[in-house]
Amino acid sequence: MRARPAAQPGARALARAGLSSASACPSRCAPARNGPRQPQPPQVEGNNRQTTSAETKRNNARKGKSEDAMKTIKTWQLAGYAWTLGVSWAVAIDAIALAQERRPLAAAEAAQTTGAIRGQVADETGAVIGGAAVTLADKNGKTLTTVSDDLGNFAFSNLAPGEYALRVEMEGFKRQEDLVVTVTAGRREAVSVRLAVEVAEQVQVNSEAPVSTAPDNNAGAIVLRGKDLEALPDDPDDLQSALQALAGPSAGPNGGQIFVDGFSGGRLPSKNAIREIRINSNPFAAEFDQIGFGRIEILTKPGSDDFRGSAFFNAGDAIFNSRNPFTPQRASFQQRQYGLNLSGPVKKGKASFAFDFERRETDDNANLNATILDANLNPAAFARAVVVPRRQWELTPRFDVQLNESHTLVGRYSFNSSRVSNGGLSSFTLPEQALENELRDHRLQLTETAVLSPSIVNETRFQFVRATVATTPALDAPALSVQGAFTGGGAQTGNARSTTNRFEVNNFTTWTTGNHTVKFGGRYRYVSNEDISPNNFGGTYVFAGGVAPELDANNQPIPGSLVQITSLERYRRTLLGQRLGLTPAQIRAIGGGANQLTLAAGDPRATVGQQDVGLFAQDDWKVRPNLTLSYGLRYENQTNIADSLNFAPRVGLAWGLDGRNGEPTKTVLRAGAGIFYDRVGESLTLQARRFDGRTQQQFIVTDPSVLDVFPAIPSPDLLAPFRRAQNIRRLNAEIRAPYSIQTNIGIERQLPKGLTVSANYVFNRTLHSLRTRNVNAPLPGTFDPRAPGSGVFPLGPIGNVFETESTGQFTQHQLVVGVRTGFNSRFSLGAFYRLSKAESDTDGPFTQPADPYDLRAELGRSALDIRHNLFMFSNFNLPFGVALSPFVIVRSGAPFNITVGRDLNGDTVFNDRPALATDLSRPGVVITRFGAFDTNPLPGQRLIPRNFAEGPGFFTLNLRVAKTFGFGAARKGGGPARGGGRRGGGFGGFGGFGGFGGFGGGSDRRFSLTFSAQIQNLFNRVNPGPPVGNLASPFFGTSTNTAGFFGGRFGGGEAVDAGNRRVTLGLRLSF
Repeated sequence: MRARPAAQPGARALARAGLSSASACPSRCAPARNGPRQPQPPQVEGNNRQTTSAETKRNNARKGKSEDAMKTIKTWQLAGYAWTLGVSWAVAIDAIALAQERRPLAAAEAAQTTGAIRGQVADETGAVIGGAAVTLADKNGKTLTTVSDDLGNFAFSNLAPGEYALRVEMEGFKRQEDLVVTVTAGRREAVSVRLAVEVAEQVQVNSEAPVSTAPDNNAGAIVLRGKDLEALPDDPDDLQSALQALAGPSAGPNGGQIFVDGFSGGRLPSKNAIREIRINSNPFAAEFDQIGFGRIEILTKPGSDDFRGSAFFNAGDAIFNSRNPFTPQRASFQQRQYGLNLSGPVKKGKASFAFDFERRETDDNANLNATILDANLNPAAFARAVVVPRRQWELTPRFDVQLNESHTLVGRYSFNSSRVSNGGLSSFTLPEQALENELRDHRLQLTETAVLSPSIVNETRFQFVRATVATTPALDAPALSVQGAFTGGGAQTGNARSTTNRFEVNNFTTWTTGNHTVKFGGRYRYVSNEDISPNNFGGTYVFAGGVAPELDANNQPIPGSLVQITSLERYRRTLLGQRLGLTPAQIRAIGGGANQLTLAAGDPRATVGQQDVGLFAQDDWKVRPNLTLSYGLRYENQTNIADSLNFAPRVGLAWGLDGRNGEPTKTVLRAGAGIFYDRVGESLTLQARRFDGRTQQQFIVTDPSVLDVFPAIPSPDLLAPFRRAQNIRRLNAEIRAPYSIQTNIGIERQLPKGLTVSANYVFNRTLHSLRTRNVNAPLPGTFDPRAPGSGVFPLGPIGNVFETESTGQFTQHQLVVGVRTGFNSRFSLGAFYRLSKAESDTDGPFTQPADPYDLRAELGRSALDIRHNLFMFSNFNLPFGVALSPFVIVRSGAPFNITVGRDLNGDTVFNDRPALATDLSRPGVVITRFGAFDTNPLPGQRLIPRNFAEGPGFFTLNLRVAKTFGFGAARKGGGPARGGGRRGGGFGGFGGFGGFGGFGGGSDRRFSLTFSAQIQNLFNRVNPGPPVGNLASPFFGTSTNTAGFFGGRFGGGEAVDAGNRRVTLGLRLSF
């Protein structure tokens, strides 16, 4: 290959860092008399040459600079760290590039005996195609394969001179296989490949769907692109729920993480701007910090070299929906969603643009299902659907620029504005609890890709996010919480406002050498949050259940008779006593009186900043044509915690068990293991800074003398004795970053008729999970529930000290079986079944143990322990151009916790669990369909485990029906703009489950008009949400709302929709 002109080592890198080349090598570059400095051989140990005084000064200066740089890194200053990281990686990149270009003489002579091929794949309009499979074969039949990247580029290096046959394949395009390239020693041949769109009726389905040993082509991945995406919901919230449901509880205790164009903390873009979605791809790559199983990667559409676009309008109305079974009548509902997208050239072949705009106008509903007291103090059902207007619009321009032959730049900006009225309402909240929420979100993303040599590619990414959220309550008044019955009064958010700025810088280098693909790089993130939160400044009274005297018909206590009462009954007796003119003591004697008052005061403003860094190196080593070994190491660190030794090794194996003698493999064994760290979020540090006892004061009052002023808020003089006993929140001094050890072994098999099956066993063990614990709760046996405030406190009477600590654990076993197939051009199917078992002793950082001094009792079913999950998605192309795309979700019930509804141990938290009743005659025994529970367990009596009960199962069939009409002249090219993603997949693709059917459904005409109907919950099946687990609630054991259209914690959550079945009609014009 042609030798490039000599350059100073790291010159390009230093130029990018803003430094001169002279400062790059103060001691290794000797000045030339009539020219620039030239590199000199480095001095090695053992040389007799004496160091000059000038060199000594330079060495000392260099040493001082290094020490200053290390101090800068150690103090985590943003500018200093970014400079150090940028220079370090840039110099390393150039060192590798120059090592390739300026080898010793023998290596240079050897290099002149080989050549290289570099090319780009595009459609007939010039729009580049990523994710195309490129195969190169020599005259002996030996083949090399690769996949075109996001910009359609591909490369082969270290090729012997001679003729090679080149084949390029991409789903939706005609195969290009008649290309012959002649490789000349010492040269890099440039190849341009144009693929023609394949008409739907002409699609050829491979008789056997191939499997691969490539690390990122695991058959367990789900790949959605093109027509696949059309089957997904258009509404962004529903789309995210569908993706979370597909990812499932495969990602440890935190669920699936979303990455947009490689950036973390991604907000799901408009579906029109999405080019490809990948789930569960390459799970053990050291490149990623998060667990691969459950990772959701979103790739957005770039521009094209030909003008194209579309406009759409979707509408829904209550007349098409069925009534929500938890509301007395069908509620009003309106949905209007419209937008457009356009892409085209700025300068053909050099620069292109893509623009997307979308607006949503939705009048949804919050379904309230509470129990209140009427004017006569009788319990009365309160069921109402409150209209929740949502207005949101988003615009996203993107530019793709080919700076020169080796450098490309992608710039993307998005702005999102949304407003929600009557927000914050749920089943037990009354309308006066409503909030007004406003969001403004700005995102700027820049990606620069540099092809430094035929075998080295460097990518730099930068992201800036600024998000502002403002919240205003509808009513400024104290709040009232009657647990498990209703919550009324004013929402205690106050006029809150939060502004968050996020910076993210990534730099990755990929180096292909021989049978190795080496990738290394790093990520730096910084977040700052300025938060104004006068939360609970108005105060909240809390009523809970308990044991109280039984009352006769005249509301008089029956001597010697105690019964278990609900929180609503305690509230009723309080109001009754006040109406009768009873004293506070008399009210408490009949079982009335508030249980708790929470109140905050002080400075509502708090700020936090946090930085984290991740460095990695990995190698995909193709040991043999049928064996790939992947291994790597990742290091992570963050501020605000002392834990710094976060090393995460990763290893993966893909072994083709057959396919010898040049035949393609049909059976692949995959195995892998790795450590994955999670970050301690900045919100926990913000909370600790706010409630440090000085910035903001938080009180939890249980003294009856203060609570008896209900419903008034106590005066400052009455609260004065409690000023010392505040609620303090802090991070444990020894808190560690949680980490998961995940292993996997699986088998993938290619069968006839386009069928591919896979089976994987996944084990996950998470240590140092986060939880919160009151470390100043009364010592065991010293608290009397009849005497609030009693007990012996280990830290003294200073109030509650809620400490976030990393003492939790999580264990999960999963068996995942998947199948994908494309029987013919009219039918395709993808499905997977997941059998899972998960145990934990915490469900997140805000989970508190029932007994703060007995953490062993917390080990039980995890909230993720959904034993059975089944997902099916397919595409049917019917006659007359009608396409059906069903999406089926079936799962067993999720566990839920059962509590007694009051505080039994004095930690001021209402999460205490009952014991299984052994004596049904004891006061406080509650008999339910889940068992008989003793809500007053005796000392030493064994409590029931966490998440003891199981909720209802879930089944839904969502269906999309579409018909496309084409008109105008025939198109010269087609397919999605710039093709699919960078790693293939899909039905008939190169790994992955594929999606909902990339066959047909489109048009080969210049213009197309598509009519569609999206039906969610086609069969109108009632899927109840999680039951109420509070034994003191009148709703115990029943659901108060539906589980949504996708069900589960990581797919839908509780529904706020007016309908149990929802129909959305759509119209789209494309050109």
